Amino acid sequence: MSIEPTSGPAIRLLSVDFDCPDPAELARFYGTALDLPVIYSSDDFILLGREGSPGLGFIRVADYRRPTWPDPSQGKQAHMELGVDDLDAAQARMLALGAVEPPVQPHPDERRVLLDPAGHPFCISTQD
Repeated sequence: MSIEPTSGPAIRLLSVDFDCPDPAELARFYGTALDLPVIYSSDDFILLGREGSPGLGFIRVADYRRPTWPDPSQGKQAHMELGVDDLDAAQARMLALGAVEPPVQPHPDERRVLLDPAGHPFCISTQD
């Protein structure tokens, strides 16, 4: 199967984000293991990385439940964050490629949550 490049809005990987009960704890673990500094921090989100490169994010989830992989009863909790210049154009392109828009959009002016064809959530965002 060949995937031909098509013209459209530029889309770039910003980060891969992990749900967790304590972002600081998980950021310390990965930051130390991968020698990555904190480039953004709030009470509920920490981003590790280097300016201009994709990073690793850690998001506080109040009712977090650990993955039970390989037992599918509690799935994996990670998603990609993709950077775009135009949310509407990028969303239209992703929907045309087979993504689905879920009914909930927490911050639609900053980012859009979409589901890939297998149901995995990912975000498109105008934030760099």
